This record gives sequence, C-alpha cells and structure tokens, in this order.
Amino acid sequence: MLIDDKLLNKLENLSAIKIDDNKKDEIKSQISEILNFVENLNSLDLPENIPHKILNTTLRDDIVEKSNVSESILKNAPNSEDNFFIVPKIVE
Repeated sequence: MLIDDKLLNKLENLSAIKIDDNKKDEIKSQISEILNFVENLNSLDLPENIPHKILNTTLRDDIVEKSNVSESILKNAPNSEDNFFIVPKIVE
C-alpha cells in the first residue's frame, strides 16, 4: 500500500505526533512496508476454526486460603500499625 502525504498527515493528526519534515519520506516507507507485511498475512490460507489454547487449558479452582503475607512484609517495615505502613507526612 502506498502512503501519500495526505494519509501521513491524517495519521500524524490522529496520533498527535509531530513528524519532522526530513523524516516524512522515511516514515512513509516504513509504514508501507508494515502494511505490505500485513497484506501478506491476510493472503495465508488458514483453516476457519483454529482452536484456541485457552479453551483447552485446565483451570485450577480458586480456593481462598489464610495467608500471612502482609505480616511477613510488614515485619521488615520501619514503622507499621493495623496492617498498614506508617510513613512520614510529606504534604502539608
């Protein structure tokens, strides 16, 4: 696909990115290469129903367990109270 100045300006406005004038030709070429690659992907002959890996994955049960993670983390804190870190006030 050929990228012209009009399309590049539209992409520049949509992306809110300012492209230097001396880089525009290089960017147009790179975008064209990317789009040509995607067009090649579209031309692949793929089966209609590709199985998704997530559908075949066995998921574990979500079991709630008692944990003392907060206790082990807070024991390393210089100051804590009621399961919270105590830090110096920095905003008045």
